[in-house]
Amino acid sequence: MTSDKISNDKISKYHKEKVAFWGLRISLFTVLIILGVILCDIAYKGLGVISWEFLTRPPRAGMTAGGIFPAIVGTFYVTVLAAFLAVPLGIATAIFLNEYAQKGKLTRIIRISLRNLAGVPSIVFGLFGVALFVQKFGFGASLLAAGMTLGLLTLPVTVTAAEEALKTVPQSYREGGLALGATKWQMISTLVLPPAVPGMLTGVILGLARAAGETAPILFTGAAFFLPFLPASPFSQFMALPYHLFILATQHHDISTVRPLAYGTALVLLVLVFVLNLGAIVLRYRFRGRFQKGK
Repeated sequence: MTSDKISNDKISKYHKEKVAFWGLRISLFTVLIILGVILCDIAYKGLGVISWEFLTRPPRAGMTAGGIFPAIVGTFYVTVLAAFLAVPLGIATAIFLNEYAQKGKLTRIIRISLRNLAGVPSIVFGLFGVALFVQKFGFGASLLAAGMTLGLLTLPVTVTAAEEALKTVPQSYREGGLALGATKWQMISTLVLPPAVPGMLTGVILGLARAAGETAPILFTGAAFFLPFLPASPFSQFMALPYHLFILATQHHDISTVRPLAYGTALVLLVLVFVLNLGAIVLRYRFRGRFQKGK
């Protein structure tokens, strides 16, 4: 009786696992099919618009003709400015929290706050950027204000990713470095940071990829509806791919005419985000391979 019961329990668990695995597989394939349909639709409708003129010329004729070159350059500029704020500040914060800060209530509150900030809607960061950078600091609606707003948006993700990467480094590395007489910073810079760099870079680039595709934070802080020229300084307004796409898809006076241009802009933005994500994967494996060879 007992052996029969055990055997029946094993069979029951086996069938439950099979059902669970098939449920996961069906969910995965459903998501992939939906994503594939969306990507194929954008590619099919956008490839006909892509040309050298579309990628290298400014818009003209009320954005019903021409290209998106100022929007591409503006997106690049604002993402670089966001990186200048988020990357050094985020990594330094992660190092302090993981390596220097004492465990206690204040540290837990800071970590919880950072994780909560990562889930705040981007429009809230946009309104905060208007209040702080546009009005308080007097930057006006500009490339600098938009870049710093996107930097704040990316900062919680950067800090969290960098801290998680630092946690993966074995504690024995730290203990061994200190035992050999190294200072704490020497130990961190030579033994802890190198193996943590792949995870840090992955988090940073994924955060910047998200920032490059955001519309709400730049909507009030510097993005312009139509500028047929490149920004002359950090205090100039600029065009950006997400905002340009938003205007073409929802606000243009002749949406049916510019709809192909909207699909082309969406395709370029998707390719840009895909390249950033691919760069994160390549850098992660390259640094990981270099570190393993160094070991």
